[in-house]
Amino acid sequence: QVQLVESGGGLVQAGGSLRLSCAVSGRTVGRFAMGWFRQAPGKEREFVAAVSSSGGGTSYADSVRGRFTISRDGAMNIVLLQMNSLKPEDTAAYYCTADPSPTITTTPLHWGQGTEVTVSS
Repeated sequence: QVQLVESGGGLVQAGGSLRLSCAVSGRTVGRFAMGWFRQAPGKEREFVAAVSSSGGGTSYADSVRGRFTISRDGAMNIVLLQMNSLKPEDTAAYYCTADPSPTITTTPLHWGQGTEVTVSS
């Protein structure tokens, strides 16, 4: 069974930075395409960023491009999301995702429990 373990959420002032991390554990074989989605209160869940299983391909939502950077830890199924220049509108629950596909997908198979990010103005 695949599990995603997230960490790094918290409270930060606008303009600050946070780094989220996520590791895949359980019965896994091979590498996963990994990513992040978020859901703000009263809003639908939305795509944030993703990285392919090789790490050679990345994708970002327009709202975070240039401020957020997604990366993965070498051959491990670990993904990092460096969030800089945070804005109050980035406040949301952030969900790590993983999919056995080698390429980026917006419908990942596995989801984490979510970690809260709150940006104060």
